[in-house]
Amino acid sequence: MDRIAAGSANPPPLRTAIAGAGMIGRVHLDAVRRSGAPVVGISASSPARAKEAAAELGVPRAFDSSRELVTSDDVDVVHICTPNDVHAELAELALRAGKHVVCEKPLTTGAATADALAALAAATGRVAAVPFVYRYHPMAAEARARVLDGRAGEIRLVHGHYLQDWLSEPGDTNWRVDAVAGGPSRAFADIGSHWCDLVEWVTGHRIAEVTAVSQTVARDGGRPGTEDVVQLLLRTDRGATGSLTVSQISPGRKNRLWFEVDGARTSLAFDQENPESLFVGSRGENAAVLRDPATLSPAAARLSTVPGGHPMGYLDCFAAFVRDVHGAIRAGTPTTADAPSPGGGSSPAEPAFGFPTFDDAARMVRLTEAVLASAASRSWKEVS
Repeated sequence: MDRIAAGSANPPPLRTAIAGAGMIGRVHLDAVRRSGAPVVGISASSPARAKEAAAELGVPRAFDSSRELVTSDDVDVVHICTPNDVHAELAELALRAGKHVVCEKPLTTGAATADALAALAAATGRVAAVPFVYRYHPMAAEARARVLDGRAGEIRLVHGHYLQDWLSEPGDTNWRVDAVAGGPSRAFADIGSHWCDLVEWVTGHRIAEVTAVSQTVARDGGRPGTEDVVQLLLRTDRGATGSLTVSQISPGRKNRLWFEVDGARTSLAFDQENPESLFVGSRGENAAVLRDPATLSPAAARLSTVPGGHPMGYLDCFAAFVRDVHGAIRAGTPTTADAPSPGGGSSPAEPAFGFPTFDDAARMVRLTEAVLASAASRSWKEVS
């Protein structure tokens, strides 16, 4: 029987544990605490490292292993923030142990495993989410609202880039560079998937076909690594075309996720490094729509937790994501039905909890495989 009863007047706190004590694990920990839930335990690369992290972060329990953490009777919600190659094992263990799961992307390093995990999540009825958190920027949500209610018009073109520089020097390295720990794709699976998920969410289109090229730079020691750059052309299931450049070797670009959606009436452009405004362009005039909950669409205003002029950012997106996940757990709503297809007419109501699920994550793994196959064969590939 579930410890957390849906609709309970006084539900017990959602005991949350974090598998992984690196940068992203600490981001998850901050978001969970901001949601009001207790973080009851943490694991790391070794028992000693887990004890150090627990003491440093004020977490009461250090688990000897992530496997112990995800199956513990003292945990309700598991956050998996480990290297990519163990995501699948830990997520499956957690789901079979009756836990709700938040797993970092990529969900797995292969599409068949990702699809199986999505099916397992559905079968168990657990909440299973992946933090494609850029959906939670209010002005990205405003772009989506303007597509949904028809103000943008029919979407014809999507284009943009996601650029970073943290691997631009020959000596730069990280476990993600390793094809075993990180998986067969790095730049696209790590950040290109964020861009694609966000643009699909904003437009309601699905990327149906891609042709891609990739580049891998030489690193100190001559060790082969996964791709540093991906450039692709794309077609969507609704007839739009587009392009994307993904790079982790662009000096000076720290985390520049930028997209533009060009509709028949207006163009909408969003820059994650300058997230307080949305460019709205037309033949008549251009405007920078500022984040102000008093003037935004209801979906965007919901995410604007502070007044205009008080900047919001990445950590706020993570906190909003975790609030939605915990809300779904308490409501007994394991999956979310996305809003109806964009087109014309009045804007449909947004789902109460619009977080990305394992189904969304599995789709991005399939897209990643299509990109890698296209780059290898120098041909167009369909996205299954």
